[in-house]
Amino acid sequence: MRHSTRIAVGPVQFRIGSDWRAPIAALGRLYAGYPQDEARPADATVRLFAARPWRRWLRPSVQIGGDFVVPDALPLPLSMGLLAAEMGMNLQVALGWRRHLLLHASAVARGGRAVIMSGESGSGKSTLAALLGEGGDGGEWRLMGDEFTLIDPVSGDALAFPRAVSLKNAAIAEVAARVDAARLGPLLAGTPKGDIRHLIPRADAITAMHEPARPALLLFPRFGGAAAIEPMGEGEAFVRLTEASTNYVALGEAGFAALTRLVREMPAFGISYPDSASGMALVEQLFAEAVR
Repeated sequence: MRHSTRIAVGPVQFRIGSDWRAPIAALGRLYAGYPQDEARPADATVRLFAARPWRRWLRPSVQIGGDFVVPDALPLPLSMGLLAAEMGMNLQVALGWRRHLLLHASAVARGGRAVIMSGESGSGKSTLAALLGEGGDGGEWRLMGDEFTLIDPVSGDALAFPRAVSLKNAAIAEVAARVDAARLGPLLAGTPKGDIRHLIPRADAITAMHEPARPALLLFPRFGGAAAIEPMGEGEAFVRLTEASTNYVALGEAGFAALTRLVREMPAFGISYPDSASGMALVEQLFAEAVR
């Protein structure tokens, strides 16, 4: 395509091509600190293109394509080209990745042990991971990812996928108050998911993104209501994770074995919290109990 870049996030090498320069330039700013190996073959390809030639200039709209597509997906305006690129990267991993068990979950790690947090949109898992990754009260956490956590089906280790963190709505101001403005992408207002702004992970999280961590704790956060902890049995945790995985069925027996081991080897809890400080405190408490 006319403009392109390569970005490595964790074990995934992306090639992103675009009919327009702006989305590639925006990606270049967000992912400037990530490895860009031009010689390495791409694991996933994203195409940002105009469905009709005139859509490059007349009310330009971005269609998302690549190795895997959603046929009925509506295009986004060029002003949201960065969002289209990020959505395309997530789409290729969600639909095409088969090397690891893929969980729609955020994760942080400390001392080689990982906390995996899975939940629906709005549960606060991305915000908790982002804030912990900026330094929790109990010590330094490493952000492993806010969108996907990859589980090695052989070792059971969690692998990092620390792409730029997608902050939404109220979380934008909360995180922006704690980080250098240079680590924030442009504000994308009025997207289909509300206001979005991307956070560049800390340099140490990017440098360490090939270091696995042993899962220690599984959490299902829910933002809102009084702070509360609810122990969760293996059966319920297993079912919830099958719903959070896009490739569990495709992996067959290997996926079943990996997910079974995951829920048997670490405790699982549902947590409710009224604000981020309370949520982070619950993560700290439960992690300390899990690894002692």
